[in-house]
Amino acid sequence: MPTNAEIIKNAIDDFKKIQDYMAIARKENATETYAKMRDEYLSLKALLTVLGVNLTDIDKMKE
Repeated sequence: MPTNAEIIKNAIDDFKKIQDYMAIARKENATETYAKMRDEYLSLKALLTVLGVNLTDIDKMKE
């Protein structure tokens, strides 16, 4: 069973990746792709918030 630290690390890694992909989708004007990624972004953001992670410095999208 993963520890809290491992769960948080994995979620942060996923959060960073999805933001990078969202930035690319926005640049390419891939609106459907962006919308789907945004759903994942919001889920990860909610999870990290519940886990007590301060998103101020790592949230590039600010949505």
